[in-house]
Order: sequence, then C-alpha cells, then structure tokens
Amino acid sequence: MKWKKFTLKTTTQAVDLVSSMFDEIGIEGIEIEDNIPLTAEETKGMFIDILPELPPDEGVAFVSFYLDDSQDIAGILKSVDEGLDDLSMFTDLGERTITESETEDKDWINNWKQYFKPFTVDDILIKPTWEEIPEEHKDKLLIQIDPGTAFGTGQHETTQLCIRQLRRYVTPETVLLDVGTGSGILGITALKLGAKTVFGTDLDENAITAVGENLEANGIDSEKFAVLQGNIIDDKDVQDAAGYEKYDVAVANILADVIILLQKEVPVHLKKGGIFITSGIINMKEEAVRAAFAANDAFEVIEVTYQGEWLSVTARKK
Repeated sequence: MKWKKFTLKTTTQAVDLVSSMFDEIGIEGIEIEDNIPLTAEETKGMFIDILPELPPDEGVAFVSFYLDDSQDIAGILKSVDEGLDDLSMFTDLGERTITESETEDKDWINNWKQYFKPFTVDDILIKPTWEEIPEEHKDKLLIQIDPGTAFGTGQHETTQLCIRQLRRYVTPETVLLDVGTGSGILGITALKLGAKTVFGTDLDENAITAVGENLEANGIDSEKFAVLQGNIIDDKDVQDAAGYEKYDVAVANILADVIILLQKEVPVHLKKGGIFITSGIINMKEEAVRAAFAANDAFEVIEVTYQGEWLSVTARKK
C-alpha cells in the first residue's frame, strides 16, 4: 500500500497547538521535525550518550501526517485547513504551507529485524529468535534474544564489553544485579554462564515483557530472573526490593552520566569483594567516570577494557 505524506511547514511555537488540532480531527500519528535541543527530562530515559549536534533553531518546524486511499483525504485536508484558520487567530503559523509526497507502507515495528543477524562474542553465539543457528557456530554457548521494544540486541560494543567481563567474573555461586536490564541480555548471559539468580531493574515497563519472553526462548526458569520497573538510584522501594549486601556481581550498561550516579548506590547492594561491571561509556567520558570511582572509597577500579570508541570499567567493593 502507498501512503500519502503531508508535511506542514510552520513555527516551533505552534507545534503543540497544531498537534492537538490534528488529534481532534482524527489524524493518528504525527512526525515533528525541528532544531530544538531535547531537555534533560526528555533524554532521561534515552539510551543516547552523545546527542547529534543540531543546526541553530530558527523557529521553523515541520509536522507530518500520513493518509491512505481508504480515507477521505479531501475531507481531512479541508478540516486541517479550517483548523489552521482557527489557530492563526491565536498563534503565528509561519509559512503554513503543506507539501505532499508518497511513501511505502512498511512494518516499522519489525523492519529493523532484517539488520539483526547472528553474531559471536568470543565463544558465545547471540542470535535473534527468528534466525537459524549457523552451522559453524553450533558448538558455541547459545543466547537467543528478541528485544521487542526494549533496548538490547547485544550487537553494540558496550554490551559485548560487559559480556566479556561477565565471562570473567560469573561463577555458579553468582547472584547478579542487572541495572538497566533492557531485553535482559546481560542477565540471561550470566545465567547461561552458570549464575544462580538475577535481579533486574529498568525504567521501561517493556523490559519486563522482553525479559520474560527471552527467558522462555532460552529455556530458563522465570524464577531465576526477577525484573522490577523503577530507578534504583533514587527510588527507596526499588532499593529495598533489590536488597542489601547480597550480590556477588552487579552490571550496568547504561550511560556514562548515569554510571557516575550509580556508583554511589551500587556498593550498598554488593557483598564485600563484589564486582561492579559498567559500560555505556564513550571514550570522551572516560576521565569523568574514572574520577567518580576514584572519589568513592567503597570501590577500587580493577580493570578498564576498550572496544572501538567505547570502554568498560570494572570495580571491586572494598
């Protein structure tokens, strides 16, 4: 099916009113393009360390919506025009021009799957649930992952750095804390490597579903991996649910700035001598992360490993 894309050129100050008007007339799903930087609150739950540098904001925004041939396109565009007439009495709409183009109908939720192929991290094979095991890798430790809408296929350098550190420090006695668990790939890797149990936390409720599905795909009992939505940094309920001085290993593949905050909280959850594996740290943030650990009397950094532009810092609780 072909979709018709309609793009309104307007002002950034009018975007909220335009979006609300589109919703009122029954337009579902819009796309907004502007050069306004995201706020700290907006980026709080995003897995992005370095945001792209935007051109200067000149007050121009583009609001796009999509219609198909089964809809009353002429009628909807008439309603849009009338709605813009009403809004023009309250706000500056700028150019207020609408351009039309065509786009292919795509399954945007699943389209990314064509790029997720089986790959190895040393002697571990990570593959999407919908792919066959490559013949040459049938002897490797198998981890099957379907991220769904949660973060974590394992392909990123930071995840691979964490997996290699888990290989070094996980034993059959390991009780693991997985902060920012996402798809559950690191916790599941730990269980596949012999860990006893995992407790995971994540800001995204989708992680709970993703972990459950991935445990099933790997034939792992759900009782071995508990997941709780929330922020262990500042939520007392999450901190209490995780428990104190009970983990042999904690792992967090998040962002450098979050790691800097997290290294203050994690020690109370680790046993003495417990290991904290961190990544999500781009090289330009290395010194800041090192300085944070150096200032924390609870930890000593025992290893820093690198892959591409990313690094992992591993510390031991004193």
